[in-house]
Amino acid sequence: MVKESDAVLGAETGGPLHGYRIIDLTTMISGPFATMILGDQGAEVIKVETPKQGDHVRAGGHRSGGLAANFLNNNRNKRSIALDLKSKEGRDVLLRLAAGADVFVQNFRPGVVERLGVGEADIRAVRPDIVYVSLNGFGESGPYAAKPTYDPIIQAVSGLASVQGGSDENPPRLVRTIVPDKMTAVTAAQAITAALLARAKSGEGQHVRLSMLDAVLAFLWSSDMGGQTFVDKPVSAQRAASFIDLIYATLDGHISVAVMSDREWQALTRALERPEWLEDGRFTTPALRDQNINERLALIQEVLKARTSADWLARLEAEGVPCAPALTRNELIAHEQVVASDILVTSDHPHAGRLRQARPAARFDKTPSGIRHGAPLLGEHSDEILAELGLSREEIAALRGAGVIAG
Repeated sequence: MVKESDAVLGAETGGPLHGYRIIDLTTMISGPFATMILGDQGAEVIKVETPKQGDHVRAGGHRSGGLAANFLNNNRNKRSIALDLKSKEGRDVLLRLAAGADVFVQNFRPGVVERLGVGEADIRAVRPDIVYVSLNGFGESGPYAAKPTYDPIIQAVSGLASVQGGSDENPPRLVRTIVPDKMTAVTAAQAITAALLARAKSGEGQHVRLSMLDAVLAFLWSSDMGGQTFVDKPVSAQRAASFIDLIYATLDGHISVAVMSDREWQALTRALERPEWLEDGRFTTPALRDQNINERLALIQEVLKARTSADWLARLEAEGVPCAPALTRNELIAHEQVVASDILVTSDHPHAGRLRQARPAARFDKTPSGIRHGAPLLGEHSDEILAELGLSREEIAALRGAGVIAG
């Protein structure tokens, strides 16, 4: 039985960013995911989209009620206005929106916002203390600055695909999830919050610049670039520690088992009933076990395939060995730990129907985050947002008639 909590929709949760307004011109995943994180934490996010197509992700597959799953999962807690920024009237509306905003986020290629007349100088002219955020693939300078960019491109050039391949001699492989996009989003959300905190102290806004390449390199250097760390000790070629993953086949499925300390290694030999491994000269210390990792993991795999996953997990847990089942995406929904964490919540979207989504991961006990409303239709709030700016019904109708707004 899957136990899922219902998200509270329609109510202001007073999250930690309640009271901040964000103008979001981003599309695809990295920018929208970043602003959704802020929206989940209470910020008011106004998503500005082109009138006819809107965010490209809207056209994705696996749809319900005219909305794609990926769009729903990256754009909740936002309102949408469909605005033609190539028209003077559309640009003027955007500047009026920016005048009352705290953050302005865009992920156009370098130079585009200046041509549209909504670059930093244009926006800062109407809101001097705004936090202006530029997200892009490769930064503002260099031979790749104007290059069209998607997640696999960044995986390739950042070295992430090589890391996933295992060694410099092995073919590079893509990680089967869009790590650069999502890592950029998380980095951007943190940076925006930091810039708002700095503004609260100084009274000054600033320009936050972030490229996908920079985000991934900073992410990789934490654990994958040891061979490139010491300038005077270069590594000619990166070798793989092991070509065997820490995912083992059992009689009826797959589990993960990972041991590092001597105590855990001893516990593993007890659980697997292999006391002779303690006397094996290849495995007597952590360093030797790393040096002989392929031999060690091959021995473990040979033993684990003889029993079921449930049997092994019970034996391993009884000895205190770190272990877990390797779940499919459907299996994880019902797993007891996922259920206990209440990370998955359900809600009723007025167009897409019943949704299951992950709640905001960070929990605030004084200013809780939440899902106030689902992702919007294209331009769903155009009239509402313009009315809040003080435009009359006649003015809004005129803008709609001229194709400046839609929705």
